[in-house]
Amino acid sequence: MSLEAIEKVAQVERETQERRAAAEAEARQILSGAERDGLALLQQTRSAAAEEGKNLLRQAEEKAAARAAETGRTAEAAAADLQKKAKSHLEEAAEFIVGRVVKH
Repeated sequence: MSLEAIEKVAQVERETQERRAAAEAEARQILSGAERDGLALLQQTRSAAAEEGKNLLRQAEEKAAARAAETGRTAEAAAADLQKKAKSHLEEAAEFIVGRVVKH
């Protein structure tokens, strides 16, 4: 083999190694970028899920407060009604008690 052919083979081998090294470096960069993008997307998804959870909790608390207020109004109305009925029977009850005490 001539010296020129040997040099040509050596040069082709060097170029092949350089291309392989460049391709490996590019592959590492692509992998690193994909990993970074994946982690960013994961963090974004977690943040969105946490925010949605807070919104759902706030809505549930608002509904619970509205129900509690409605229940309170209903209970107050029932209590007022019972109090009104009790007052209407107060004199009747007093007469009954007095009648029982006087008779015995």
